[in-house]
Amino acid sequence: FRPLLVAGAPEPAGKIEAALVADGDPEAVRSLAGRTPTAYDLAGAEVLVYVIEGASAGPEDGKVLRLADRHDVERVCVLFSAAAELPDIPHVLATDVIVVRPGQEIPFNALADRIADRAGDKGYVLAAKLPALRAAVCREIVRGFARQNGILGAAIFIPGADLPVLTLNQIRMVLRLAAAYGEEIDAERAVELLGVIGAGLGFRALARQALTVVPGPGWAIKGGIAYTGTLALGEAAVAYFESGGQKLVRETLDSVRSRS
Repeated sequence: FRPLLVAGAPEPAGKIEAALVADGDPEAVRSLAGRTPTAYDLAGAEVLVYVIEGASAGPEDGKVLRLADRHDVERVCVLFSAAAELPDIPHVLATDVIVVRPGQEIPFNALADRIADRAGDKGYVLAAKLPALRAAVCREIVRGFARQNGILGAAIFIPGADLPVLTLNQIRMVLRLAAAYGEEIDAERAVELLGVIGAGLGFRALARQALTVVPGPGWAIKGGIAYTGTLALGEAAVAYFESGGQKLVRETLDSVRSRS
């Protein structure tokens, strides 16, 4: 397990740490607020959330972020600044800098989204221990597999040859979503759940029908159906794990059918 690190300006870093560990495992977040992280601190960490107060990053901030970069620790920066022009933060992508203006609340949803994105394939491990990150991580999981299946659906031209590949990806998606909720299910149960949801949504039948009646390139239609179908399957699976049972899944499927 690779922990999440929070470092930088003590007071706001403390608030961020408290929000991240709410109802979760305190050991999943290591607080380094108020002191300079060392190479030992950074070794084996998943993501560093680094907090800066002021118009720009100072020399010490740059050293910490450079050290994290050298140790392959992903970085997200929360910048508390009143400056009209935002500075470049060294060793942090501009998209991974969250700006908090004077008087504003810390945008924890945006922060969770960036952490989920930076955590990548291992995000589900953090989500299992930190419920505050779970929704963002699950969105990232579902979007990631939907994008993969959209590309595969468009790229595989042999009729029917894409279905086993798409289904395998959907099974992997369900297994990761289960892990994000701390639930242990095996591949057989994942296939069963996927079959129930997939049958209710009927996306494969829709794909076959669309190829015959909708004008336009077949590969584009297949890719679009693979993307939206996987997205819908993922959202229904999240509803299942969120509810802890089959009831909400049935309600979700009934709602989808009524709109189709």
